[in-house]
Amino acid sequence: MRAVDIIQKKRDGGELSREEIAFLVQGYSRGEIPDYQMSAWAMAVYFQGMNARETGDLTLEMAMSGDQVDLSPIAGIKVDKHSTGGVGDKTTVVLAPLVASAGVPVAKMSGRGLGHTGGTLDKLESISGLTVEMDQSRFFAQVGEIGVAVIGQSGNITPADKKLYALRDVTATVDSIPLIASSVMSKKIAAGADAIVLDVKTGSGAFMKTLNDSIALAKAMVDIGTQLGRHTVAVISDMDQPLGYGIGNALEVREGIDTLRGSGPADLTEVCLILGSQMLVLGGKAKDTDEARSILKARLEDGSALAKLKALVTAQGGDASQIDDPAKLPAASRQVEVKAAAEGHIEAIQAEEIGIAAMLLGAGRETKESQIDLAVGIVLAKKVGDAVSEGETLAVLHLNDASEAKVKEAESKVLEAYRITSQPVTPAPLVYAIVTKEGVTRF
Repeated sequence: MRAVDIIQKKRDGGELSREEIAFLVQGYSRGEIPDYQMSAWAMAVYFQGMNARETGDLTLEMAMSGDQVDLSPIAGIKVDKHSTGGVGDKTTVVLAPLVASAGVPVAKMSGRGLGHTGGTLDKLESISGLTVEMDQSRFFAQVGEIGVAVIGQSGNITPADKKLYALRDVTATVDSIPLIASSVMSKKIAAGADAIVLDVKTGSGAFMKTLNDSIALAKAMVDIGTQLGRHTVAVISDMDQPLGYGIGNALEVREGIDTLRGSGPADLTEVCLILGSQMLVLGGKAKDTDEARSILKARLEDGSALAKLKALVTAQGGDASQIDDPAKLPAASRQVEVKAAAEGHIEAIQAEEIGIAAMLLGAGRETKESQIDLAVGIVLAKKVGDAVSEGETLAVLHLNDASEAKVKEAESKVLEAYRITSQPVTPAPLVYAIVTKEGVTRF
């Protein structure tokens, strides 16, 4: 078997066998297939695509390229949640304790952010003393004891995917649905969950900008999960404006705490209830999403979801008093208000521009080596559909030592992100579709 023959076959629109895909992935992982041949193959896939069976085989090979976590020692159905990312997306901070409080074990392996703001691990590390590093035995024990743990991914989870993604990033082959889907799902499969709920974002602040592309990606990932024996559901949710009001690590944790208290932003609360309901159904704790939603709302109202977050923080060495008093979380030394230049109604907020503005203040990483300032970020004062007067505050920049040039650039980004119209505006729906192995349900 030769790499060049496999490249040519895919270039000409052929269907690759399981053996051919295994040959490529294993050979590339071992350094036997050079970057230039794998780049050519990725470009062939970019133009010719892969069918569901090929994509599933690619996913499994990448999952098998490194460590695979066996969660069977943990009792119950383990349900994982993955978001394709977005601005202000702090759903794991809410969902992990909320779902665990309803009896579904959450053994969550998360990553760090590169871009707008930190990832889930960075957000949680806003809580003093909290560690996201632990060995597998302690990880299992914590989930067994309190029902939830959130830790960093093993350095040897899906090494083939890491190597291939780095190559795709510099060869203009990132935007390929089979390659995106297999990249995401290989990590989920290797992490050992029995079932998976995917939050696929769509809109200006999402990786997939259009609804059709988002549904196509969701279908590809659900097909992979189904083929590999994992119950998988995808929720297509809106990212045409940031989720909630806070963008930045400690700011997002604070908003997550508010949500667990029952006083969080309506959009964040609703998205978490929708995702959490799917997790409870897959976890066998509810017969349908209506029953699951009732259970989750009861956990918010009786305080058990917030108590579960405190248990998580305590178990992982964090200062649980910061959950009782979020004012103890890291706070920026200075605030700058961004004012509206005209009156009217907020028609749109370009989420990606808001995310870039937060990164300029230090809330995210421009490079892998960048240091995040956990205290800084942006708090929106207006969302889509809100009325605004000229000179009224649109958003507040929370900053520490950012240069004046960066502050001015961030302020400009925020102003550019807001589009104001004279006519009343109805916000877009929070969820557009649910994708299961049975098909797509649009709302």
